[in-house]
Amino acid sequence: MRFSWEVIPAILLAATAACSKPDDAVSSGSSVGTADQSDGSQSLAQVSFVGGYELDPRDHGRPVVLIGSALGVTEEVFRDAFSGVTPSRDGPPSRSEAHANKEVLLDALGKHGVTNERFDEVSNYYRYRREAGEVWKRTAVSATAIIKGGKVTGFNITNPGSGYTMAPMVQVAGYDDLELDVTIGFSTDFAENGSVASITVLE
Repeated sequence: MRFSWEVIPAILLAATAACSKPDDAVSSGSSVGTADQSDGSQSLAQVSFVGGYELDPRDHGRPVVLIGSALGVTEEVFRDAFSGVTPSRDGPPSRSEAHANKEVLLDALGKHGVTNERFDEVSNYYRYRREAGEVWKRTAVSATAIIKGGKVTGFNITNPGSGYTMAPMVQVAGYDDLELDVTIGFSTDFAENGSVASITVLE
């Protein structure tokens, strides 16, 4: 099964804040009965989703693509801004250290229209305690597969979800050889950021 992911808005974004375990593979699924059974031409099948929350090892546990998208900057812009931050070596940073690091970030991100208020809003939304087993805010995608003539011909996305950093694996019971293209959309809207925009069956 082959997957690819792309950004739906023109803004492929990224940035700062907290996130989940990089190897966290959360599954979600939806099941339905059959449809249009009067002529036996179409039915709906169960769809399961696995993963889609993997992180770039360069980001040390930060869901940069989500935070950057919410801030309206690219991953490269955020990483460049974050490169000026001085990490605390002995536990959490002091108030003065945190203030200095924030000034560095806002000086770099402010050139791209990021305000202090928006920076705080996005950082707080994606904040989590990784050491406590927490994950960043997310909503699982749900969909049904359309079956015609014994083949999967398409998908109905019933909930696009949010919080995905890359395309999840899509599984349809009984159809192991599917080739699919899964696109992920990123947005400044938390509810749409990291959502599954489309699932296309490749011929």
